[in-house]
Amino acid sequence: MTYRLPRLPLLSRFSARRHTGIALLALAAALSLAGCNRNSGEASVLAESAPPPAPMQAAAGYGGGMAMKEQRMRSAEPATDSQQDGTPLQRFLAVRQDLNVEVPAEQLADAWGKVRDLCGTLKCELLSSSLLRETPQQPGNAMLEMRVEPADVDKLLGGLAGVANVVSHTTTSEDKTAEVIDVEARIKNRTEFRDSLRTMLRDTVTKRTMTDLLAIQRTLSDTQAELDAIATQRKVLAQQTSKQHIQIQFSAKRALVSSGDGYSPMRHALRNAGSVLAESVGSLITFIAAVLPWLVLVVLPVGWLVRVLWRRRRAATK
Repeated sequence: MTYRLPRLPLLSRFSARRHTGIALLALAAALSLAGCNRNSGEASVLAESAPPPAPMQAAAGYGGGMAMKEQRMRSAEPATDSQQDGTPLQRFLAVRQDLNVEVPAEQLADAWGKVRDLCGTLKCELLSSSLLRETPQQPGNAMLEMRVEPADVDKLLGGLAGVANVVSHTTTSEDKTAEVIDVEARIKNRTEFRDSLRTMLRDTVTKRTMTDLLAIQRTLSDTQAELDAIATQRKVLAQQTSKQHIQIQFSAKRALVSSGDGYSPMRHALRNAGSVLAESVGSLITFIAAVLPWLVLVVLPVGWLVRVLWRRRRAATK
């Protein structure tokens, strides 16, 4: 005997299936919400437990420090450049003054001495001096060569004007700015290179052979010698640009005498007769001294030979 379930109506079966699908959808939504809440909770816990990462700290600590240092240097460079652009360039000029002065012949030595003594009381360096007193053969003259601080140049020239008459005054200047800048840059570079070599010699961590140490020591000696030569050149430039080179040439004053009668050739000849006679006698003595050896060695033997030949010819004709 077969038992059969009673068939439900079509509408009731469709309603039951729909309710089942809704229940399944609700269950899936609840499960997904629970998963999202759990993931967000775990993420919040991890975020709270993990410390904030330090920028460029673990993996690239030294590199990060260098990067920050370079960034600070780059930020400081524009200010330095603007400051250098705003500062006017200092010029180094080598100034030279040449003066020719006239002094009465009897006062030349005294005026020369006064100016030389005045240089000793100022910021003045006496380079050379000479004095030639007047003699019957030549007039007197003197010379002073000095280096004077610019602040004391006017004092020196004022003292000179009080004892002598300035005939000519020439001032020249030479721009040494480029040469000074080049020398100072070379000194800076050589100094840094020398210091680096000294640091290498003092380094006990790095292992170097004796050949390397000798090469470093030789390079250090050459660098120091070059640095001393450049420093000497800088001192010479400092002397040329910090002080003015002044040269004073003293000469005796010549008096121009004029008479109302004008120029007289006879008076001039009588006044110079003694010197002309002395020059003539001197020229005659010089001529005799030059001709006498040839007269003894050549003229007399030739004259004797001619006389002998003439006598023989005369005797033969007889």
